Amino acid sequence: MPDLNFVLLYVDSPAASAAFYADLLGKPPVEQSPTFALFAMESGVMLGLWSRHTVEPAAIASGGGAEIAFAVDSETVVRATHEDWSGRGLPILQAPTAMDFGFTFVALDPDGHRLRVFAPSAPPVAS
Repeated sequence: MPDLNFVLLYVDSPAASAAFYADLLGKPPVEQSPTFALFAMESGVMLGLWSRHTVEPAAIASGGGAEIAFAVDSETVVRATHEDWSGRGLPILQAPTAMDFGFTFVALDPDGHRLRVFAPSAPPVAS
């Protein structure tokens, strides 16, 4: 079975979303055109931002139906990231809270895609 290595989000404006994610991630896209932008994560996962107006076949879903999750080392990092993102003006959908899987909060990107930051309550299982 192939390994998961790309996450694609359908966005209204790839240029605006690329600027948002470049600021949030602290890195520029590795590829950018009028209809698409691509970010390379340290983990090897690629984040693509594709114009919802040009994707084929046409996308019927909009933001909010899934999440991009960022696992961090501690509750302290969750709180610091929440403070940073709140200060940047990101809408916060869920304030920092303890859940059964760990300590977490959820913010939204400009297209309404959920961005979850969490510190797992147990270390991830290595594969």
